[in-house]
Amino acid sequence: MARVPYADASDVPDEYEDLLESKLQGKPLHVYESIGNNPEVLAGLRSFLGSLWTDSGLSDRERELVILAAAAETRNRYEWHQHVNIARGVGIDDGVIAAIGAGDLGPLDVGETALVEYALAVLRGDVDAVVHASIAERYDDEVIVGIAAIARGYDALGGIIDAFDLELESGSSFHGWDPR
Repeated sequence: MARVPYADASDVPDEYEDLLESKLQGKPLHVYESIGNNPEVLAGLRSFLGSLWTDSGLSDRERELVILAAAAETRNRYEWHQHVNIARGVGIDDGVIAAIGAGDLGPLDVGETALVEYALAVLRGDVDAVVHASIAERYDDEVIVGIAAIARGYDALGGIIDAFDLELESGSSFHGWDPR
């Protein structure tokens, strides 16, 4: 059982009710319901995460590769599970998803490998001049900021998920690190 209760619409002021729901799934998610115990923080976090999705400069596929890499690196089952579904929806096949879950970048093309390697370096605190130069060959500074922010933003969200010990939504079972 989660360490904080899941807020429902009756627990939050009217202007925050819609923030409990996933726009993609059209239903409340435990991650938002748990953070909904502090509606203002939920609003700020949703705004921040929304900006990462829309303003990072990455394609949907690239964004999901970074998020999957972050979830796999931190072994965050909840975040992984949610983003396996999203990744599938943007055309990432289960073989690529499984490879990222296993830490294998072999199925990725050269550009995607550089992207994921950079995101992992950000998460590990291992960005040096060589790593930065490698990503700077492919992306401008604005997008590099977006990549780093997505990696660390989803790392932070994963930390919240872990702290609250969130379980998957009812009716869901973990895809596994290899969802095939």
